[in-house]
Amino acid sequence: MSTEIVELVEQATPYLSAAVTAYGAAVLSRAEDAAVGAAVEGTAGLGQRILHLVWRRRNEEGRAALEGAVATAAEEPDDADAAGALRHQLKRALREDAELVRELTALLPASGGVTLNVSGTRAIGAQHIGIAASGDNTTVHPQQ
Repeated sequence: MSTEIVELVEQATPYLSAAVTAYGAAVLSRAEDAAVGAAVEGTAGLGQRILHLVWRRRNEEGRAALEGAVATAAEEPDDADAAGALRHQLKRALREDAELVRELTALLPASGGVTLNVSGTRAIGAQHIGIAASGDNTTVHPQQ
């Protein structure tokens, strides 16, 4: 299996979990309203879009397997095996459909890390921070 597929499945997993948790087994039967989908672009909404994308591109047997995996994951949300079965269905679909790989890549947010180069005495490196103080006898006064 290609590294690209493994990475896509890992990146998609939190969205799938959120969609199954939010909508249950009905996630595949929920109508996709374009206006609502654009407005509710949260984690669960994106997960639903991913599942719909995969479901539409599968044959009847593939759809039934995906529906079964979604139903099991919805019934047992804390079961790692149930989540794994859903991930397996996504991997299978991606292995069998190169165009689906491209579509899912375009759908998922760009995965990019943050690189910080920090050097020097008392240097601070952070991606998200409220207050960073460095030095001797530093005092922070909150704004009022």
